[in-house]
Amino acid sequence: MKKIPYGHQRIEKDDIQAVVEVLESPWITQGPMLKRFEDALCKYTGAKYALCVSSATAALHIACLAAGIKAQDEVITSSLTFVASANCVLYCGGRPVFADIHKDRANIDAEKIEEKITAKTKAIIPVHYAGGPCDLKKIAAIAGKHNLLVIEDAAHALGAEYNGSKVGSCRYSDMAVFSFHPVKHITTGEGGAVLTNKKNLYEKLLKLRNHGITKENSKFRIRNSRTSGGWFYEMQELGFNYRLTDFQCALGLSQLKKLDNFIKRRREIAGIYNQKLAAVCGIDLPRQNLECSWHLYSIRLKEPKRRRDIFEKLHRAGIGAQVHYIPVYFHPYYRKLGYKRGLCPNAEDFYRRQISIPLYQSMTEQDVNCVIDSIYKIFNELEKSPEKIRRKRE
Repeated sequence: MKKIPYGHQRIEKDDIQAVVEVLESPWITQGPMLKRFEDALCKYTGAKYALCVSSATAALHIACLAAGIKAQDEVITSSLTFVASANCVLYCGGRPVFADIHKDRANIDAEKIEEKITAKTKAIIPVHYAGGPCDLKKIAAIAGKHNLLVIEDAAHALGAEYNGSKVGSCRYSDMAVFSFHPVKHITTGEGGAVLTNKKNLYEKLLKLRNHGITKENSKFRIRNSRTSGGWFYEMQELGFNYRLTDFQCALGLSQLKKLDNFIKRRREIAGIYNQKLAAVCGIDLPRQNLECSWHLYSIRLKEPKRRRDIFEKLHRAGIGAQVHYIPVYFHPYYRKLGYKRGLCPNAEDFYRRQISIPLYQSMTEQDVNCVIDSIYKIFNELEKSPEKIRRKRE
């Protein structure tokens, strides 16, 4: 039986050849391909600066450090996200503060943000859930009013648009973070990027990516004869080795050229799901606008007590369903820090009902129809009366 995963990369011969060419070159890391990929990301999104790193988690970490997050600082984010969106604050010694989501779209509710702001709040990390942009204009207005930084967790949203700009343009934020994990829109294997329009943040990010080191003579803090040699460098921050290799960047650059076609296909599949699953009375479909880049397709069950049964039936049928996400503060580590259930009722309700069904650019028509047919079959069996759930006929 063929297994259809919830997400999967699409690697083609030209992608492989791009990697091979770098592997056969003198530079496989810290070479010219890194800059080419970063420049291409800037051109695509409209941001002034891009900095590639080893993962989106690394990108979130150094973005928080560049933002000056430190012990006792608070950062407001969504709980309906992967743990990295909040962990990056803990890495800096700060405290994540969770604001609830919109009931239907699963993005952080801008109206809920302001009530969470205190004298300790330093930043907001909105998460573009499933590739649907948050209300960035409203979030930026709140941040401006309270002198806060905005770091977009855009791991799901490469290629998405908001108010006439690409997500990642940083038009309404200080920094934006992308992921190049294999289930995302393009992949470098593992990898991520931070984008910004602010030179001072970019220069901080550059050092933090590479052990806190600078090799630029004009930026040296020690001024004597020892700095005249071409070998000299200074460690000025406690940085990290978060570099991305050149062969990964070659793969990313090759994939980026196909991004618009990848998103077009994802939107086509989402459109088919929207049309053909609308008649299933046991589920609610996602409410996303045309700007969404469709990283995930989330169905929500009207009867959450059935989720485990439906989830297991989907897997037995070869449909690699997943759940996105367990609210961050449900995890034992966060419980140990004092977070309790009930913080974000909408997020908790969404989690209880949510199932992600397969959505990725290399899905065939047969794959898509297999997912749809499996969902109808499962719900008909659960209802014990097929007439209750009628498939829309074209």
